[in-house]
Amino acid sequence: MSAPVWSVDPRTGKQREQVAVEATAEEIDRVVRAAHAARESLADRTVRAAFLRTAADRLDEAKDRIVEAADAETALGPVRLTGELARTTYQLRAFADIVDEGAFLDVRVDHADATQTPPWPDLRRYKVPLGVVAVYSASNFPLAFSVPGGDTASALAAGCPVVVKAHPDHPATSEVAASVLRRAAEESGLPAEVISVVHGFQAGVELVKHPLVAAAGFTGSIRGGRALFDAAAARPVPIPFHGELGSLNPVVVTEAAAAERAEQIGSGLSGSMTLGMGQFCTKPGFVLAPAGEAGDRLVKSLTEAVSNSEAGVLLDHRMRDNFVAGVKERAELPEVDAPVTPGSGGEHTVSAGFLTVPARLLAEEGPHDVLLEECFGPVTVLARYESDEDIKAVLGRLPGNLTATVHLSEAEGAGTEGRAGELLAELTPLAGRVLVNGWPTGVAVAPAQHHGGPYPATTSTSTSVGGTAIERWLRPVTYQDAPAALLPPELRDENPLGLPRRVNGRREA
Repeated sequence: MSAPVWSVDPRTGKQREQVAVEATAEEIDRVVRAAHAARESLADRTVRAAFLRTAADRLDEAKDRIVEAADAETALGPVRLTGELARTTYQLRAFADIVDEGAFLDVRVDHADATQTPPWPDLRRYKVPLGVVAVYSASNFPLAFSVPGGDTASALAAGCPVVVKAHPDHPATSEVAASVLRRAAEESGLPAEVISVVHGFQAGVELVKHPLVAAAGFTGSIRGGRALFDAAAARPVPIPFHGELGSLNPVVVTEAAAAERAEQIGSGLSGSMTLGMGQFCTKPGFVLAPAGEAGDRLVKSLTEAVSNSEAGVLLDHRMRDNFVAGVKERAELPEVDAPVTPGSGGEHTVSAGFLTVPARLLAEEGPHDVLLEECFGPVTVLARYESDEDIKAVLGRLPGNLTATVHLSEAEGAGTEGRAGELLAELTPLAGRVLVNGWPTGVAVAPAQHHGGPYPATTSTSTSVGGTAIERWLRPVTYQDAPAALLPPELRDENPLGLPRRVNGRREA
């Protein structure tokens, strides 16, 4: 008998309602096969774009119901969740625009040319959808990175049916969102099976192993993501696995920047590291700040700001327990101080805080290495450096990250003093997004956005946010010397679909 799936209130730890049952291997097979059978219905780009816009409209119409369900399961609050839903529907509409434009197909036509060395045959290239995509929902974004989120939106935009493995922290929200999307599909003339949701840990394992699943997108822990990544690679036919696993998101504050605006940096850091109770994947979890008077002012400002933050609820009690244990382990290390002690704020809550440590203790392998690992929740580590050599040594030991940030003085930013250019060059290999004088929490849904980074931040070089996220679910194919009558419309000389393309290496006007 399948195990029940319960919706749990993180504010109390009590079960709210049974939402579903965990999917069996047989049910996973049925759902994936139905999705595979529905893939041809997504072939028409006009229909796909209409579906994405209808889905956005229906999600907006169901706002009250969705926000209520999500708040009951995540304790993220109506204001945050209303904003997240707006981001989610914007994302769907943005991908509809991308589908309409058609540039993502990357159409290239090279006519036969005997004068080339060697001679060119007639070559016509574009991108086609991979097939059924498995999406693994994130705990900390029940909308924007879950059932109706970016992985789902970009996969559907590419023409790929989606099967979502719901996160156990918000199963009721997942079911509500799925019902809205399936209804939108049917309104758009598509089978509901272009989007499905399943529940259960074993369901996630079965999903990534299913022979008809062509790719997967994951947002979650390093341990869980790596296990699924390995399973995807170990299949008889390996598949792309686009996983976002973990990130420390380092920040470097130059001595000149601290001298210029220590108080502003300290308060800004507090706001970023405590946002959403520190449950953002882009939380600044490690900061290199100068020793000395300017750095002391920064610490004082951070202390005041964090001390004024309120205790809050994490997404579930397992995360709460891990956070309390994690900060305790770190705080007990030699020469680690806690100007504001993070940890338990009550039976169901946690309190924000931060730790300080001399940067020299992190320059080489040792017992303090745990400070270079992500701790999910409202805590950050300030490593106080004495010299540029300390900065370089510590940065050289950091793993891959989603973001890296540097705070510069006005003169450093203008390039008139300091080593700002060198710092940017040192941070670039560490992250997919490098910020100057900002904070990494908040990932704009924009064409130039990149939300990814070197392992373990992600398992691929792609982005999960922004228009180019669609590229994850496509593969190129070239037709050579194919008769014109047999070519797909996208590749015909007359360009009946009006697609942007390159002909003989040049972009058409």
